[in-house]
Amino acid sequence: MSEVILEMNHIVKAFSGVRALDDVNLKVEKGEIHALCGENGAGKSTLMNVLSGVYPFGTYEGDIIYKGEKCKFHNIKDSEAKGIVIIHQELALSPYLSIAENVFMGNEQTSIKGVINWTQTRGKAKEALAHVGLENENLNAPINSLGVGKQQLIEIAKAMAKNVDLLILDEPTAALNDEESAQLLEIMLELKRKGVTCIIISHKLNEISYVADSITVIRDGHTIETLHKGVDEFTEDRIIKGMVGREMTNRYPERVDCPVGDVVMEVKNWTVYHPEIADKKVLNNINLNVRAGEVVGLAGLMGAGRTEFAMSLFGHSYGQKISGDVYMHGKKVSTKTVREAIENKIAYTSEDRKTYGLVLIDDIKHNMTMAALRKYFSNGLIVDQRKENLEAEKYKKLINVKATSINQTVGSLSGGNQQKVVLAKWILSQPDVLILDEPTRGIDVGAKYEIYCAINDLAKQGKAVIVISSEMPEVIGTCDRVYVINEGEIAGELPKEKLSQEEIMKCIMQHNNRKGE
Repeated sequence: MSEVILEMNHIVKAFSGVRALDDVNLKVEKGEIHALCGENGAGKSTLMNVLSGVYPFGTYEGDIIYKGEKCKFHNIKDSEAKGIVIIHQELALSPYLSIAENVFMGNEQTSIKGVINWTQTRGKAKEALAHVGLENENLNAPINSLGVGKQQLIEIAKAMAKNVDLLILDEPTAALNDEESAQLLEIMLELKRKGVTCIIISHKLNEISYVADSITVIRDGHTIETLHKGVDEFTEDRIIKGMVGREMTNRYPERVDCPVGDVVMEVKNWTVYHPEIADKKVLNNINLNVRAGEVVGLAGLMGAGRTEFAMSLFGHSYGQKISGDVYMHGKKVSTKTVREAIENKIAYTSEDRKTYGLVLIDDIKHNMTMAALRKYFSNGLIVDQRKENLEAEKYKKLINVKATSINQTVGSLSGGNQQKVVLAKWILSQPDVLILDEPTRGIDVGAKYEIYCAINDLAKQGKAVIVISSEMPEVIGTCDRVYVINEGEIAGELPKEKLSQEEIMKCIMQHNNRKGE
């Protein structure tokens, strides 16, 4: 019989009288990878914050039993002293400090007199980095010189430097590409072989079914079931059924009664250079269009130039020496500033909602109305607060934002609900063209379905929608037509009837061959 390393019994955690966790139970065996699944707002991260001491003993009900001992963690230092380390979705690294300094940040290697021992710091940092395959990295390089994938691995190395026994990873692959994600999963399996127990929270069900030994499903603050590999059905459909409480036969809602109209926006000969490297061309001669009632996809590999295109188009937010023309309803327009883009009825939701999409310390209402405030909610001097409240309430219900009220702080919402607030913000600006950059990144399958329904509703209203997604099934499932972008150029255009992952990759490979000739 396997040894149980962790039990969480009858955990109850409430915020402002609302129970985020209601009699939750979790049992984790030593040396296993245990996944937590559930929709956004189900309580997964809250449960892990209780375990790690982010929510200290006394602020919740129930018991934490770790290695047979009842624990009362008052802060993260208490849980780390027992070998429990949590890596949050937002990385806790200092961008301007070196790799070595980040590995031991908060865990400094000091002499008896409290002075940092740099020789010991670098030596131990190299040992910790070896656990994640980064032993050859320059220890003096600043963190901001590394990609997100390597930064995620350095967070794990940081945990290894604390003699971790139980490692908690909250959405570790949300911001990673497929290659980086695969590398991270293999490192988790290697840590398992070394005896480290892992708890992973993730919405990527294919990754969970590959790496996990057990899966506990949480729904609306309750534990629903625990599935065990080799004993229970371990398929994506089975996990989804537990998460949403029903079978989901079609993950992409069908769009009906949505005729495609005239061209709303056309972009011609769009060329953009790198913002810092003056002679590096990032986008070369991009030509595309999108029609009323149409959902057009931009597909391609990570780094192909899709986000760069969207940001450069929306107020020249990326790049320099930008050339080319934008036409709205056949009329040439300027989008050199964000204000001009909005006035010409173009909206853009960033893939990084926390940095570019939301004011996290402000409430839902103000986040929803800020883009439309000047034009639709004020006379230029005074804000019509009644109208602002009514519209925010309307959209909160319309796209099912799970919150106590429109006055709730956006930073307290789950990722999926934050994404819905961003979407509502730009819908309220009444655009003709809405560019959605990774609209479902880091959110669960139920919330994804609601976002897809919102996209369909926009198309039915005659809006032109552009969807940028790294998930090819999402592009295929939601779009009427797809432009394939590769190395900053249009590699091909595919109609709905020809859309498949094979055809998209074929476009990319053929473009690579043409470039190589």
